[in-house]
Amino acid sequence: MWSIEAVIARHEASLTGSERVVMEESTEAAATASGVAPGAGDAEAAGAPGLMKVVVAVDASEESLHALSWALDHVVRHHPGASVVVLHAQHRVDRSAYAGLAYVPPTAMDAMRRTQAGNTRKAVSRALDVCKQKQASATAAVVVGDAKEAICQAVEDMRADLLVLGSRGLGMVKRAFLGSVSDYLAHHACCPVLIVKPPNEARHK
Repeated sequence: MWSIEAVIARHEASLTGSERVVMEESTEAAATASGVAPGAGDAEAAGAPGLMKVVVAVDASEESLHALSWALDHVVRHHPGASVVVLHAQHRVDRSAYAGLAYVPPTAMDAMRRTQAGNTRKAVSRALDVCKQKQASATAAVVVGDAKEAICQAVEDMRADLLVLGSRGLGMVKRAFLGSVSDYLAHHACCPVLIVKPPNEARHK
């Protein structure tokens, strides 16, 4: 398991002297807040070469927003120049959602797509608001598909240095039957993964 200090040290060790100066001198305090469509933000998410890239996976849960806030306070704030990408995985809308029905009217599919798009905009907007409140610059990206696989592929494509996730605090039985996005990514993501516990769970440990 990588500690925060180990992640930062690992990243800085790979930089040249000039790149390290850029990291130390670079500071930004403006958050981006705009509508995001699937696939948007890819160019911005690529980030500037040499800067540490922190990707935070967010959804509609309070746990994910807490993880984002924690990462901004405990990682990004202490590492000037780090780039932050707010990443949201949107489920693909297809006929599998209507399994068992002989016919699915196109209007039903369109309605579900609109609902998904609205949920995505809300989740991303809330996450960017957190970044703005913390005076942290951030970009947003949306990927479509199974959350585990889509996020795993996205952090690889973005060449992320750290992936931050919120923990839902599933019990052992639920985890065994339902699995866990955080468990999957902890084992399969190409970069170190930081899983932030919910406030109440962390306080009682």
